[in-house]
Amino acid sequence: MSEEEKKEDVTPIEEKAQKLEKVEKAEKPEKENSPAEGKDEKEVKVEKKEETAADLLGANIEQVKIRKAKGSKNITSGICYVVATFNNTKVSFTDMKGNVISWSSSGKCNFRGSRKSTAYAAQVVTQDAGKVAMSHGMKEVLVKVKGPGMGRDSAIRALQSLGFSVSSILDVTPIPHNGCRAPKRRRV
Repeated sequence: MSEEEKKEDVTPIEEKAQKLEKVEKAEKPEKENSPAEGKDEKEVKVEKKEETAADLLGANIEQVKIRKAKGSKNITSGICYVVATFNNTKVSFTDMKGNVISWSSSGKCNFRGSRKSTAYAAQVVTQDAGKVAMSHGMKEVLVKVKGPGMGRDSAIRALQSLGFSVSSILDVTPIPHNGCRAPKRRRV
């Protein structure tokens, strides 16, 4: 084998790794280990085991896998509508135009009867819809809350615990301005 054939066998990445190794060996200072620094021997050993360029290039570098939804929409910001009534809690995530990306309700999450309107049900519902919205790429939400139910606050807390950045919270509960006659008072 001639020298030209040997050079062809070595890839450009391997050449760079070999050059980096030579530079690192030349730049390494001599052993400095004084007890005045206050470091234990274990800490010093950990510092010495730094990976070389060849190790980094040779290792399989894998990025953190974000599980994308089927037919992912790649929407970074959107609106989260929380409807919390006395009987149910519904959450839907939309893009800024209002097209629904994901939704959930307490009935869908197997809550029945009086448990549908609880704060815990609202938390579970928000997490259910939020995970799907995150898989579509959503990170920032504007929250619109409607209704007098118990799930109003817990739904917003669940959003923050999922990792959404909440830009603003609006109360869009409809208020009558002496419109039609109100229903008779609720007996609790």
